[in-house]
This record gives sequence, structure tokens and C-alpha cells, in this order.
Amino acid sequence: MILDCVVIGGGPSGLSAALVLGRARKNIILFDEDKPRNAVTQESHGFITRDGIKPSEFKKVAKADLIKYPNISLHNQRVVDIKKENNYFLIYSADGNTYQSRKVILSTGLKDVLPSIKGINKFYGTSVFICPFCDGWELKDRALVVIGEDERIFHLTKLISNWSKDIIVCTNGNTVLTADQKQLLLSKKIAVTESEILSLEGVDGNLKRVLFKNGKEIVRDGGFMVTGLEQASSLAEKLGCLIKKNGGIDTDEFGRTSVEGVYASGDNSLSTSPQLITAASEGSKVASRVILDLIDEDF
Repeated sequence: MILDCVVIGGGPSGLSAALVLGRARKNIILFDEDKPRNAVTQESHGFITRDGIKPSEFKKVAKADLIKYPNISLHNQRVVDIKKENNYFLIYSADGNTYQSRKVILSTGLKDVLPSIKGINKFYGTSVFICPFCDGWELKDRALVVIGEDERIFHLTKLISNWSKDIIVCTNGNTVLTADQKQLLLSKKIAVTESEILSLEGVDGNLKRVLFKNGKEIVRDGGFMVTGLEQASSLAEKLGCLIKKNGGIDTDEFGRTSVEGVYASGDNSLSTSPQLITAASEGSKVASRVILDLIDEDF
């Protein structure tokens, strides 16, 4: 059987896309390797009716919605390759099976590249986060550190100031702030240290101290950090999709990539904020475009 669409990635974007496609009576498969970007996250926030839900529970509830539709199949498999053959796509899964589909939605997401700081992994997702919209409320009014190694740290610090006024900025040995930016932060009583960080210390995932290589230390209750981002999957590159300078998959406003029949939704385009609700919205929008394109082809 030739599928109408294959959705690759079982995050909020892929799940949402699968639901919209299924309700449009399209025969689809959702492939989910189950290696989410938010694997370390204890709670997900900002999604109305699901605020504070565990990511694993969110996925469980979402898949329960999908299995009600007989035209939606869920495969817990990794897609290892995709090839375009005439007007169709051949999808190869890790278990050795091959599928044929008219359209493909890549909802493969991103991977965070953390600063190379000893101990940072112990606190990532419990007391040190990357998104203030997702976790700012939980750290409100606490003594926070903002860690970043490039110019994005200034914007992140401005955001964090909405939730706490007790902030220390650490650039980990890098000179990335302009003199004007430093002066502005100082006027807001936000300290800046450019000393290189030795390690982060704390107990049971709760940050307590930031230690520097010059022997100094600061006491902090939590924090936020600027991370690097890279594609979680190489499938877009294998398909020949155009990649933007920032590393995101290049798409039009409807999620169409440079390869006809291939769409991208969610974080992987690096065009939306990394929140569950925006990713789910992206999935719905892109799936709607796929449905319209299929209808136009068949009408």
C-alpha cells in the first residue's frame, strides 16, 4: 500500500500532525524513535489543560488519541533512510522494513549542545534550564545564574529578569558582551563575570554553587543557559533539503521544504520558540497543508 504521508518524530509536532492527517482520512504512519529532546525534563509547562504534565505522560495521552483512528499506525522504530523515487518516497526503518509514501513530514526536532562545564549535566532539567517560558515560574525570585558563551546571553538575561531580579551573568571566559550591554546590566543590578567556570556543584540536581578556575565561587539556587543546537536527524540532509545558515531546515510558511513532497514541522526549522504548544501548532498547520496539497493533486 502507498501511504498518503509518513510522519517522522513523535514529539508534540509529529503527534499533532498525525492527528490532523488521520482525521482527514489519510493513511499514515507515525515513526517514533522515542529519544526526545526533553528527556531530562520532569514537567512540561505552558500547554493549556496539560500544564505540569510529565513529557512521557503527555506522549501517552496523545498516542491514546491517535490509536482511535484505524488509518493511523504507530511504529516505534527509527527511520534510517529516505529516498525519493519518481513521485514517491521510500522510507527505510531500522527493523529492515521499507514503506512507500506520497508525502513526508520531518518532525525530528533538535538536540541541545550544552556548554562544556563540569557537572552541568547533573542540573540540566532539574534546576538549570534553557527556556524561561517553560520553567521561569518555578525559579521565580530565586538567586539565578545565566550561563552563555556567545552574544545570545544578553537577550536571555533580559528575559530572565522578568522572573527574578537576583541574576549573575557568567560568560565562562568569553568576552561576548559589549561595553554598553555591561553598563546596562550593571544599571539593573545584574552582575557580570567573565571568569572561566570550573564546575557546578549541588545536591540531588539542585544547584548550590558555581565554582571558577580563579578560586572564586558564587551561591545560586538555579539558572538558565544558552545552548548550541543541532539537527537530531540527518534525514533532511540526506533528502537534499536546503538548510538555513542557522542550521534549521529551510521551509516556506506552510512547512514545505526545498524538496517537493517533504515538509518540516516543529523545532527543526529553528523558526519558532521551543515550546510544546508552538510545536503542536506547527504540526497542525503543516499537516493541514499536506492535506490540501494531496487534495489538489487528486481533485
